[in-house]
Parts: sequence; structure tokens; C-alpha cells
Amino acid sequence: MFDVGFWELALIGLVTLVVVGPERLPKLARTAGLWLGRARRMLSSVKAEIDREIKADELKEILNKQARSNPLETILDDSVGKTVTSSPKTARTATADKADSPSGQDPGRPDAGA
Repeated sequence: MFDVGFWELALIGLVTLVVVGPERLPKLARTAGLWLGRARRMLSSVKAEIDREIKADELKEILNKQARSNPLETILDDSVGKTVTSSPKTARTATADKADSPSGQDPGRPDAGA
């Protein structure tokens, strides 16, 4: 990111040692490390929050797209057990199941075996 090499870090360390002094340098390094850790944790939490928001927006978009392509009435009809006329495969499968059953009735119905 900043493209700081070894010699640049050594020069910064030497200047800090001269300015701060050897007595206070360990405490300064520890404090700087704590602040750097806090900054990284804050940055990672912000990134995680942004990712969650993006995923939530994508999920909303997918649900809206699905709701437009498969209206609620069709979903409710499927859950009740009615044949959906918009899907020829579903209608054909239900008809084939009735023809294959020994009594000629729908095997999914409770009174099919009676």
C-alpha cells in the first residue's frame, strides 16, 4: 500500500529512538500497537457490516425477482395440492401418477387406497 521497505522502517525507528529516547520507546511501541489493533478491528467490523448489507440487498433483489416470476397465488396453489396449469411438466406428472395407480385415483390423496 505505502511500499515502505526495510531501510525506510530502519530510518523511522532511528529517528523515533533519538526523539523519544530509549526509556519511553517500549511504552510508545506498545501504545502504537494497541491503537493499530483497534483500528484494524474497527476496519474489519465495518467491512463485515458492509458485506452483510450487500448480501441483504442481493437477497431482497432475488426475492423480488422470484415474486415477480412466481406470484403468491401460484405458490399457495402449489401448497394446497392443486395442479398448476402454467407448468406442463407438473400437470403431465400428476396425470401419469393417476394412470399408474391400481385404482386409477391420485396416489397422493388419502382415500386413494380405499
